[in-house]
Amino acid sequence: MSQLLLEIFSEEIPARMQPGAARDLERMASDRLKAAGLTWDALTTYAGPRRLTLVIDGLPAATPDRNEELKGPKTSAPAQALEGFLRKTGLTQDQLVERDGVWFAQISSKGRATTEVVAESVDDIIRHFPWPKSMRWGTGTLRWVRPIKRILALFDGAVIPFEVDGIPSGDVTEGHRFMGAGQPFAVKDFADYRTKLERNFVLLDAADRKLRILEGARAVCAAKGLALVDDDGLLDEVSGLAEWPTPILGDMDPQFLALPPEVVQLSMKVHQKYFAVREPGKDGLAPHFVVVANVEATDGGAALAAGNAKVLSARLSDAEFFWTEDQKVGFDAWNAKLKDVTFHAKLGTLAERVDRIAALAREIAPLVGADPAQAEQAARLSKADLASGMVGEFPELQGIMGGYYARLAGQPDAVADAIRDHYKPQGPGDTVPTAPVTVAVAMAEKLDTLVGFFAIDEKPTGSKDPYALRRAALGVIRLVLENGVRMPLQGMTFVAGEYLSGMRNLEKLPNYDRASVVRKAVLGKEEVEADRNRIAAMLDGADGADWQHGALDYQAGLTQLGWDVLAFFADRLTVLLRDKGQRHDLVAAVFALGDDDLVRIVRRVEALAAFLATDDGANLLAGYKRAAQLLKAEEKKGPLPEGAVATGLPNQPAEETALAFAAAAAASAVDAALEAEDFAAAMTALARLRAPVDAFFTAVMVNSDVAEERENRLKLLGQVRNVMNRVADFGQIAG
Repeated sequence: MSQLLLEIFSEEIPARMQPGAARDLERMASDRLKAAGLTWDALTTYAGPRRLTLVIDGLPAATPDRNEELKGPKTSAPAQALEGFLRKTGLTQDQLVERDGVWFAQISSKGRATTEVVAESVDDIIRHFPWPKSMRWGTGTLRWVRPIKRILALFDGAVIPFEVDGIPSGDVTEGHRFMGAGQPFAVKDFADYRTKLERNFVLLDAADRKLRILEGARAVCAAKGLALVDDDGLLDEVSGLAEWPTPILGDMDPQFLALPPEVVQLSMKVHQKYFAVREPGKDGLAPHFVVVANVEATDGGAALAAGNAKVLSARLSDAEFFWTEDQKVGFDAWNAKLKDVTFHAKLGTLAERVDRIAALAREIAPLVGADPAQAEQAARLSKADLASGMVGEFPELQGIMGGYYARLAGQPDAVADAIRDHYKPQGPGDTVPTAPVTVAVAMAEKLDTLVGFFAIDEKPTGSKDPYALRRAALGVIRLVLENGVRMPLQGMTFVAGEYLSGMRNLEKLPNYDRASVVRKAVLGKEEVEADRNRIAAMLDGADGADWQHGALDYQAGLTQLGWDVLAFFADRLTVLLRDKGQRHDLVAAVFALGDDDLVRIVRRVEALAAFLATDDGANLLAGYKRAAQLLKAEEKKGPLPEGAVATGLPNQPAEETALAFAAAAAASAVDAALEAEDFAAAMTALARLRAPVDAFFTAVMVNSDVAEERENRLKLLGQVRNVMNRVADFGQIAG
């Protein structure tokens, strides 16, 4: 078994593209080599500022011989079918084998040298590599992220000879642009390659570069009694900017510490790729920064630090200007600007969106223990900073700057905090707000987003989610669950839909406005020709029967919208609980009951999972499945018998009587437990059915020849099914 070493050496590859490039190289190489029949022991890829590297250990010298039988058309098939099969296989009819009236082709092929397969694969990979952006250079036709300089290709220590668009393969690579030996050098295998790169100041592995950055940055900070402000995103980026990263501590003008720390840190990160620094045990930042250089300077980095400090001062001076000017403007002017900013062509302006969020936040506030007036006020100010100079320069600071400006304007802390945090949680790893006013505004903001885009049929499809609706739904779910919010989710979705259509306070609107909003609510798109006449009639008599007809359509539309959004929440909750180890079918079984209280749903799912993990639960589920199958077969013949289950019939088996009493007792116990939301008790009540159900199916023939007995037993099975389905739809549970 041999080793393949491939390096594609180019000009600088953007840091943000490097992780994806390493994954794409692994995928494309694996697909092509597997398709050729090759196997291997280990495959690893590396990406850095100037090179993509692939190393595969345990490759055979050649692909295996192949003996394959292909099934062709029947011997009675038209001649065209046989001709097509012969073209596909490259054989003649006399080379085919006939068996059971079908033509078969025996295809044999000798294995190919692995070097041939690799040469073809590398050419194909380079020509079809999925860079987000690529370029052409010189007179060639090849496209790559930056001009390719060299291709290193070794198999078992020998060069694989090929060329791609005039670039020949070889055994030579280069070290660091400035600190290397100055000359290209040859390598023998991966171990030699990696060793010589490090001698020439190149760390191949991104993990090694990150470790060098972290250790070096913490060391230069510790030497001055400081601490590094960790930033994993920035660490990922700068590890792709330097082949031999060397952290250097620099100084900044202390006057800039009067700015909010987020502004200072983001200015360092976005524009300069610097790490922020703090003093241990103190809040805020220290007047220093860490820059990651790509060289080891002879003066210890003093000149580099001084130059970077000047650039940072210029950047922070700009931020200081925005900070000062924004305080002269204020929320009223910013909110006025939002009237001219379109949120979405079908959903109105940002000002209209703020009105909806404010009204919705006021409705949600009592459900989360928040002051309605403060929730509404925070929502009305929540998007104002989008029109500020600072957020225009640093969009990442939206919300954060609004919180600062609100405090400076004298707003209560609860309002300022809600403005700052109302976008949270923005992802699975983000923190969830717990302050009541913040929870109300954050939930209103996300519900308006979901309902709005569902209303205009802009739902996520496949992997595409341009409006981040999955993230918004997960945000609502986490806000509800982690704060224990007892809220009818579908009902609140309905309210959000009413605010979206402008019909929440219908009695306050003049007739012409009523007709306008009904047009929007009923039609969705004004170009729907079939409803034009009805809308025109409504314009003439908005208070009459036509108006009522339109209002009913509007109510039905909002109800359907609520169900659609609730189904979307169910899907997102399933994903969340599955990540926590819960089965997706249990979530579906509980959601099938129509409940929209997420706290109650999760508690019910947890109790159901615990019940099914017991012997009683597993056996009762099996009994349910058997009963459901019998009932389903009978339903195909006609309606099931209805009425009370009879006991004391002549010759009635004791097992039938016992199950009838057990089912009645379970129904009462389950109803009481569900009313008290004691789901463990509900499961315990169901567990008592296990023994009588097992005994019933062992001793009793359901499909008795006596019609009265058969009907009574079907009623009994229906009762058992109904009792169990009050807890969850057991028919949706696998098992």
